[in-house]
Amino acid sequence: MTNVIEHTNTRKVLRGRAYSLTEFSRKYRLGDDEAIRLFEKFGPSATELDLLMAAKRRPPVSLESLGA
Repeated sequence: MTNVIEHTNTRKVLRGRAYSLTEFSRKYRLGDDEAIRLFEKFGPSATELDLLMAAKRRPPVSLESLGA
């Protein structure tokens, strides 16, 4: 017997403000591929992405020091 699992497209609730992809990749000095992968997997929520990066022990870079 074969089981078919259908995945429905569900939207995650946005917690906190949203990052732009550019802002997120610059803040954590991520390459384009990695930033896109994480952004697609976890969404644009600044709260979620900041928690993820803290768990990975990736400290943010001050955006002022980057000239933003």
